[in-house]
Amino acid sequence: MTLDTTFDPAAIEQRWYAHWEETGQFRPARDDAEPFTIVNPPPNVTGSLHIGHALDNTLQDIIIRHERLKGKDALWVVGTDHAGIATQMVVERQLAEEQKKRTDFTREEFVDKVWEWKAESGGTITRQLRRLGCSMDWSNERFTMDEGFTRAVTKVFVDLYNQGLIYRDKRLVNWDPKLKTAISDLEVENVEQNGHFWHFRYPLADGATTADGKDHIVVATTRPETMLADMAAAVHPSDERYAALIENGARVVLPITGRVIPIVADEHADPELGSGAVKITPGHDFNDFEVGKRAGIKPADMLNMLDGDANVVNTADGLVPEELIGMDRFDARKAVVAMLKEQGLLIPHIAKTKKGEEIEQDAEPRKIMTPLGDRSNVVIEPWLTDQWYVDAETLAQPAIKAVRDGSIEIVPKSWEKTYFNWMENIQPWCISRQLWWGHRIPVWYGPNPEDREARWKMGHLHPDEERVFFENPHVFVAESEDEVRQAAAELYGIPADEIAFADTLKEAVVSSITPLSGGPLTLYRDEDVLDTWFSSALWPFATIGWPEETTDLKRHYPNDLLISGFDILFFWDARMAMQGIQFMGEVPWRRLYLHGLVRAADGSKMSKSKGNTVDPLGLIEQYGADALRFFMAAMESQGRDIKMDEKRVEGYRNFATKLWNAARFCQSNGIAASTSLAAPQATLPVNRWIIGEVVETLQTLDKALADLRFDAAANTIYQFTWSRFCDWYLELIKPLLQGEGGADADETRAVAGWVLDQIFVMLHPFMPFITEELWHAMASDDALRGYDLITAKWPSPRAAIDADAKGEIDWIIGFTTAMRSAKNELGIAPGAKLDCWFPTSLEPRVTALQSTLERVARIGAAQFGEAPTGASMQLVVEGETITVPLEGVIDIEAEKSRLSKALEAVSKEAKSLEGRLGNANFVERAKPEAVEKARADHAEKSAEAERLTAALARLG
Repeated sequence: MTLDTTFDPAAIEQRWYAHWEETGQFRPARDDAEPFTIVNPPPNVTGSLHIGHALDNTLQDIIIRHERLKGKDALWVVGTDHAGIATQMVVERQLAEEQKKRTDFTREEFVDKVWEWKAESGGTITRQLRRLGCSMDWSNERFTMDEGFTRAVTKVFVDLYNQGLIYRDKRLVNWDPKLKTAISDLEVENVEQNGHFWHFRYPLADGATTADGKDHIVVATTRPETMLADMAAAVHPSDERYAALIENGARVVLPITGRVIPIVADEHADPELGSGAVKITPGHDFNDFEVGKRAGIKPADMLNMLDGDANVVNTADGLVPEELIGMDRFDARKAVVAMLKEQGLLIPHIAKTKKGEEIEQDAEPRKIMTPLGDRSNVVIEPWLTDQWYVDAETLAQPAIKAVRDGSIEIVPKSWEKTYFNWMENIQPWCISRQLWWGHRIPVWYGPNPEDREARWKMGHLHPDEERVFFENPHVFVAESEDEVRQAAAELYGIPADEIAFADTLKEAVVSSITPLSGGPLTLYRDEDVLDTWFSSALWPFATIGWPEETTDLKRHYPNDLLISGFDILFFWDARMAMQGIQFMGEVPWRRLYLHGLVRAADGSKMSKSKGNTVDPLGLIEQYGADALRFFMAAMESQGRDIKMDEKRVEGYRNFATKLWNAARFCQSNGIAASTSLAAPQATLPVNRWIIGEVVETLQTLDKALADLRFDAAANTIYQFTWSRFCDWYLELIKPLLQGEGGADADETRAVAGWVLDQIFVMLHPFMPFITEELWHAMASDDALRGYDLITAKWPSPRAAIDADAKGEIDWIIGFTTAMRSAKNELGIAPGAKLDCWFPTSLEPRVTALQSTLERVARIGAAQFGEAPTGASMQLVVEGETITVPLEGVIDIEAEKSRLSKALEAVSKEAKSLEGRLGNANFVERAKPEAVEKARADHAEKSAEAERLTAALARLG
């Protein structure tokens, strides 16, 4: 196939991807080969490809293509996550456009609508991953809500419950009033916002007074509305101001509600902050929750003053004023402040104007760290609810040990400290979510026969007893309703067919108060679903068949490698480590590679609100997937974030074009595909040299990939392809290809074809599309390429580095580079032929290479011995000085003057920038991008000054 004159990525990329997928090339049959396995971090089914996905999946594809080329049974597990919150939000938004809401439907009807949405719109990101070139095993694509995976999730819950590692508890959670569900700490973003700090008087009860005779204590808060549920005031145990109050068991009368609450001693109170006294609302603050428990308040007794919409409700003691009930929390805040102000209990803040005048304000303006839901962007409310929890502390111990003893290697190693810090201080994991879309918690509730003396058998329950019918219920945890039915029948001593199921507590109560002789005993199922991360924690083993003992499970667990962003280390990676060890008895993967984030060009975090996001599909359309992939690899340096640089992407598109044109040159000069895995026999130094360069490049590339040094790997193959092969080798062999032919030409064509093949194979993991196209294009007929490059063999040159040939060609390259650089510095035309004086020690080499040096280095006469006096430039090559006379070539004095003026100007600029960077005020206060630009400019000016200094030195 004759190559087109121009390289057009769009013309080849989708064609080759379709071919690979249709012919099963992503999972070739290699049952006897060594297995290699990675799993993709499953993207949300609602998602579209963003630049972070492009980085993450490019790195995985580089590894899996490399291992496939090495002949392994390479499995890249692919799938998507059902994304409970995100997907429910999408479908509810669609319903809102039709003036409908979720509650207009039954739970089953709504879930059906979600499945309909998935069938129509849920495949966007998987199509986009194909566009990027990801060679995933699509024939075994998984979804976290598919039947097999759901069975695995259910089994894990049931087993952990039976092992005492899952339990139900009343604790504070991060409650999202917009989504109406609990969310994890990891899904909360703490953002600094403008807020206020109020000070209030809490009157002392029973006529008590403070040490200085006051009848009140002063508390401060940023959330006045929560005082409606205050249950204590706290002071530090060592605070002498309140010692007598603590000793005498003093109490305060809570304003507005009149609730009498104790003053407790707790180290949470900071005696240096404000009055040293703080209000304690254990049902609405995480710190206060712990203080309350230490003070002996049971979670079940802690007061709640908000509903799921964050509107005020009455507390259990009924003391919230009627006029506040039903108010939004922020409206209630204003109302509470106004009521306290009216009662004279608000202590105003004294502020000063710019003129120095004192003015009174209700509160002190402050910057407050405010928790926001990362999806809803509303203020998160600490809320006391009953939720399901995993005993993460117990599960974490083997996962900590696995990293400590090397069973899991974290790359870069610097992330180990972060991993240990989180795992060793891990909190109970709240796994229940108040959603309809997701894995329904496999728990059912029935009446407890021990409470109420089995009153459920009496035939009727009085309507007044509906509320208590399921108080302290019996809990059934099982993998199916059939298992629950059998367990309930045994517990209650009735036939299994008299056990029925309801979807909610209300339905169960209504059903169960009918005569049992005419109807079944009805149990109801827990309405919550599991946290999405609970199911995705099973990804390394549930995707390959567990709990069945499948062939893939035996061969591909543990996985070999996991690549993920550091930002999901705790969301996902750590939880996979815990669950994998718990259920498989082995770590889920042997290595964990954590890459950084892709940031905007100025180093700032990308966000839609800033308008600085980058669409990877747009870059693919403009420059091709190969160019974007190579950019990602070349910029991925362990432990660092990547700065987006479209110019670099364009540069790698130029690299692809360079390779394309080199292949065209080879085609036009009779060079075709090789038929040998081993290097051809070579006698000419230039051919022995390039074979050695392949060997050296392969060694460096293999080590870089083994060490997960993506930038080093990309740079290695880039430099060899562009510099060694395209720039130097093809230039050096032109006379052989364009001469009269003969044995030297035949040898050179064979070597050149073989080297080009090695480039295609080594570059394929990074740039799969262009390499596959050229792999086939260089074949003279289809029979020569009976297989695709994607399943070719990794290079095995079976050759050594020829030191003599390497020394000779490297000297030519070094001399030519020095000559070209010197000409450029002094403004001499590149094609100008200059006489040279070489040391006599170089006479044999230069004489043998005369014709080559005349052609590539553009030398004139070659002289040996001591050079004549006069203006000249000196080239130092491998420690030996070559003199190039300049008399009559340039105006020496004029050139010295030009260089001196330029050096003076650039040195002045460099010094100015150096002073600016040495100014601490500038470095600390200027925008980071301004400081970064100053540093880059300083480096550029300094380098230019060095170049001009060297040029002047050449003139003597």
